[in-house]
Amino acid sequence: MRVQNLKSRVYDVAVVGAGVFGAWTAYELQRNGKQVLLIEPYGPGNSRSSSGGESRILRMGYGADEMYTRSANTSVKRWRELFAQVDEPLLHRTGVLWLAHDDDPYAIASAQTLAKVGIAFEKLTTTEVAQRYPQIGLDQLAWAMLEPESGVIMARRAVQMIVREAIKSGVDYLQDAVMPPVGKQKLESITTTEGNRISAGEYVFACGPWLPKLFSEALGKRIHPTRQAVFFFGTRAGDPRFTPPTLPTLIDFKNEAYALPDLEGRGVKLAIDRHGPPFDPDTGDRVVSNEELAEVRRYLAWRLPDMKDAPVNETRVCQYENTSNGDFLIDRHPEFDNVWLVGGGSGHGFKHGPSVGEYVSARIDGVEEGIEPRFSLATKRSTQKRSVY
Repeated sequence: MRVQNLKSRVYDVAVVGAGVFGAWTAYELQRNGKQVLLIEPYGPGNSRSSSGGESRILRMGYGADEMYTRSANTSVKRWRELFAQVDEPLLHRTGVLWLAHDDDPYAIASAQTLAKVGIAFEKLTTTEVAQRYPQIGLDQLAWAMLEPESGVIMARRAVQMIVREAIKSGVDYLQDAVMPPVGKQKLESITTTEGNRISAGEYVFACGPWLPKLFSEALGKRIHPTRQAVFFFGTRAGDPRFTPPTLPTLIDFKNEAYALPDLEGRGVKLAIDRHGPPFDPDTGDRVVSNEELAEVRRYLAWRLPDMKDAPVNETRVCQYENTSNGDFLIDRHPEFDNVWLVGGGSGHGFKHGPSVGEYVSARIDGVEEGIEPRFSLATKRSTQKRSVY
C-alpha cells in the first residue's frame, strides 16, 4: 500500500522496519494517540526478515535472568489478548520441555527464576520423561523441566496480523527502502530509494540485520548478523507421536539445539542454535549446505531416534542479528536526539515483541524515562561473547 502525499505530511513517529519489534512499536504508538508511518522494504513477514519464519518458540526460562523472564511473561499475555481479539489462534500451547544434563546450571537457574516469578513449571525425572515421551532419546539426560503454558507462535502470520491491526487503527504503511540517514543532532527527514522524503518528529529504526547497513559507523561492528539453518522433517503417515500434545517443544541448551513438534502439517522443526557465519540479509544465499544437514540429522537420530530416516520436508536459512552478548539494543542514536535504535533480537527476541513495543512507546510518549542499562548502545561491544539465550 502506498501512502499518498507524503511530502505534505509530518508524522509524529516514523518506524522503519515491520518486523516484530517495529510492528508492535507502531501499533502501541498509534494506540497512544501518535500519527505513525510504518516503512518496510520487503513486506511484513518476508523471507529475508528475522521475523519471517513460520514459527518461533515462546518460553519463559532464561536462567537467572529475571528481566527477560518477566518480559516474556508479560508478552505472552499480550499475544494471547491480541489473538483472541482478532480471532486468529496463532499460538500453539505445546509446552516447552528443557532437557537438562548433569552439569546444567542454566536449567537449575531457570527453575529457580520461574518459581520466584510465579510461573508454572514441573521437574521431571528421566523415568517420568520416558513414560510421558517415549519417543525422546534419553542419552546424557539427567532430568527435565516442563513449562506447560509455553509453546510456539506462528511468526510470519503473527507479524502480518499485527501490521494489519496497526493499519486498521490508523497507522500509515509504506513499502519502500530507506536510505542511510544524514545530518547531526536532529534528523529532519529520511529519503527512500523510490524518491520519497518522509518527515517526522521522532524516528524508530527497528530493522534488525539492516541496522548496521543504515548506521555503519555506530553499529557496523556492534550488530552481527549470522546465518542460521532450519530444517523440517516429515513424520510417518498416521503417526501422532511427533505432534502436540504428544510431543512438546524441546530445548537442549547444552547441545545448542531445539526442536518443535509437527505443527500444521509442516513436520518437526529442528535447528542448531549456535551462531553461524556472518550473513548479508539482502544478498545471502538461502540454500542449506550438506554439512548443515548432516549435523542436524545426527542430532535428530540421537534425540528423536525413530525419526532418524525421516525425509526433509522443507529447509530455511534465516539470520540472527546479534549484539555482543545477546541483550537487546534499545537506545537513542548518539548523534541524533530524535532517532531510536531498536534491535538486537539475537535469536531470542521474537517472543518479546509486545514488551519491546510498550517500552519504546512509553519513552517516546514521555510516560517513562531512562534506558535500561543493558539495552544501551554503550554496552554493545565489537566482539561477541554470548551470555543471553
